[in-house]
Amino acid sequence: MKILVTGACGFVGTSVIRAWLQSEPHEFIGLDNFHRPGSEVNRLAMKRLGVRVYHGDVRCGSDLDLLPPVDVVIEAAANPSVLAGTDGLASSRQVVEHNLFGTVNTLEYCRRHGAGFVLLSTSRVYSIPPLASLPVTIHDGAFELDPSGPLPDGVTPAGVREDFATAAPVSIYGATKLASEQLALEYGLSFGFPVWINRCGVLAGAGQFGRPDQGIFSYWINSWLRGRPLSYRGFGGHGYQVRDCFHPADLVPLLRRQIASSGSHSRPVNLGGGRASAISLRQLSDWCRDRIGPREVAAEPATRAFDVPWMVLDPALAARTRDWYPSRGTVDILEEIVRHAEQNPHWLELSEHR
Repeated sequence: MKILVTGACGFVGTSVIRAWLQSEPHEFIGLDNFHRPGSEVNRLAMKRLGVRVYHGDVRCGSDLDLLPPVDVVIEAAANPSVLAGTDGLASSRQVVEHNLFGTVNTLEYCRRHGAGFVLLSTSRVYSIPPLASLPVTIHDGAFELDPSGPLPDGVTPAGVREDFATAAPVSIYGATKLASEQLALEYGLSFGFPVWINRCGVLAGAGQFGRPDQGIFSYWINSWLRGRPLSYRGFGGHGYQVRDCFHPADLVPLLRRQIASSGSHSRPVNLGGGRASAISLRQLSDWCRDRIGPREVAAEPATRAFDVPWMVLDPALAARTRDWYPSRGTVDILEEIVRHAEQNPHWLELSEHR
């Protein structure tokens, strides 16, 4: 089987290819525009694995015209920040062009070649206002759902399900991914190629290019180790906000099962670590303090427009329909990140904007 991975030299693309080749031989080709600072370091790693990476941009349809036909495309190219288009680092037009128009170009490629399409989507397609107003209490340095408060449809103590609201606002980033999901399903049904949509929670692991708005676990651990300034932003500046996490290598067993079920058109499924992997920033700091050493964290009490106090995805549908469970726990992922940080003292500089 020949598989194309867009964004092949990003953290997720590289991790998926590497983990897949360790378990099963396939012919992989990659596409990457190397726009993300630090992505160049993965080109040689991919070359050593026998992966040919084409320098191209999903926003440019003619770049995909130059690629050979494949059996499956895994769409891992995106601007993955919920603040994208509003933070001054990329224009709103660039975000739409990259995350939505890029998907259209990739779907046209799949149409021409009859290739299956896997979209790595995001938990950020879910509506922000009901998430921001979830009833929460504080326990052990973290927000948790208040069992005495009414929960909106699609949320249980196990997390946010696929039937949770996706009405605006979801951010420009979330809107581009939600529109990409819909277009992918329409293309697959109209032109007869299989489509699978995976809404991913927070992906984390060694080799991630961390920034405060994305790759938060890598950013926090690398910054803690290097003595860089850190601050709890929003919700009073206490660091109680909670996310679950999982490793992108854990995507591979699911992707293999999805692709083996050729001819299907998958409704979106949540992929995340669930309640078992959920951790707050304050709890992450406690772990860093025990593992690395003490330091102070500043407080910025004001809450940003797109932030939510508790975001844990419920992956029960993936478990039920694909027998999928993440194999790496949060502590294993954090330990992997800190070991990588210790071995790569200039990692943060690689991922900083030029």
